[in-house]
Amino acid sequence: VTAGISVAAYAQDANTTAAAPQIKVAIVNVQQVLQQSPRVQALSKKLENDFKDRQAKIADEQKTLQDKLDNFKKEAPTMSQKDRDAMQKKISDDRAELMKKVVAYQQDLQKEQSKIMQGILHDLNGIVSTIAKKDSFAFVFDSQAVIFAATGNDITKDVAKQFNKG
Repeated sequence: VTAGISVAAYAQDANTTAAAPQIKVAIVNVQQVLQQSPRVQALSKKLENDFKDRQAKIADEQKTLQDKLDNFKKEAPTMSQKDRDAMQKKISDDRAELMKKVVAYQQDLQKEQSKIMQGILHDLNGIVSTIAKKDSFAFVFDSQAVIFAATGNDITKDVAKQFNKG
């Protein structure tokens, strides 16, 4: 009796599904679009150039601090206690100042990267939405989150083409 009910329910469900409108679903490989985009590469290069001077200055300061530390280790045995203490304090103060600069640099870099990424993702979302509406897709998923997708539903090339125009 239970088997009969299950089969009848399945048959009814199959009939309902046949009459239901098809839902179109597409996928897009966002990571591929970003990795292969000349636009993203240009933005990355610009960001690198914007922060290059600060990065070089920090690297120089790190080398100077390391040289002071090496020099201190070499000369410490022959220094007076007063000079040793003064030199240790100077190195410690320089290290603390350098750490502040490194933290500020990293925060500024991260803030700029976030700002750029927000703009990129905003543009990508707009492009995906436009393509989805034009082609009547009900859903568009990132291909990284999909285990299987039928061929013909991948809009990555269309998205990349539109994205790199802008």
